Amino acid sequence: MLKPREKLHQMGASALTDTELLAIFLRTGACGKPVMALAGELLEVFGSLYLLMSAEKSAFKAIKGIGDAKLAQLHAIAELGKRFFSAQLARENVLENPQLTQLYLQSVLAHQEREVFMVIFLDNQHRVLEAQQMFSGTIASVEVHPREIVRIALKLNAAALILAHNHPSGRAEPSSADRDITQHIRQACLLMNIRVLDHLVIGSGEYVSFAERGWL
Repeated sequence: MLKPREKLHQMGASALTDTELLAIFLRTGACGKPVMALAGELLEVFGSLYLLMSAEKSAFKAIKGIGDAKLAQLHAIAELGKRFFSAQLARENVLENPQLTQLYLQSVLAHQEREVFMVIFLDNQHRVLEAQQMFSGTIASVEVHPREIVRIALKLNAAALILAHNHPSGRAEPSSADRDITQHIRQACLLMNIRVLDHLVIGSGEYVSFAERGWL
C-alpha cells in the first residue's frame, strides 16, 4: 500500500483521503501511535476535517499526542485555508462562484464563540472591495447598526453587499430577528442605490442563504 506522500506524488492530492492529507501535515505520530493512526483518531473524535480545523484548543486536551507543536500545525493549516479562500475570493465575481463565498465565510465565522456580523462590500461588477467583521455580540445575539454599514459602503463606493453572521449554537436556521435586521439593512441601502445580494447564516458545517430561500 502506498504511503500518503507516495500516493500524492503518483496520483495527485485529490486522490488522498482526509486521513491521508491530515497525516502529511502532522508528519509524525506520537505516544507510540503511527501518524496515520493519530490522524484517524482525530477525525473520529471530531467527526470531520472541517470540525477538526475549527475546534478550540481546549477540545484537544483529551487526545494523547497532540501537544503545542502539533496544535500549532493544525491552527496554521486552518489559517492557510482561510487566507487561500480570501485571496481567491478577491479575484472572483461572487455571483459566479457562490460556493467560494460560502466556504470563505465558514472558514472565518464557524469557529467563533460569539455572534459576529460580517459584510462583504462589492463593486459594480460584484468583485470584492473589502470584507469586514463589523459587529460582535454575545453567544446568542449581536447588535447591528444599518447606518454604519451604509456609511462604510459609501466610503468604499460599494455597489452591492453580502451580509453574513454566525450562530455559535451550530444551527444555521435564521431567527425572526435575523430576517428583520436584513430588511432594515436592505431598506437603508436602497436609499443609496446599494443592493443587498444575500445574507448567509453560518452554522457548524451548514449554512442558510436568504437569496436561495427567496427572502431578498
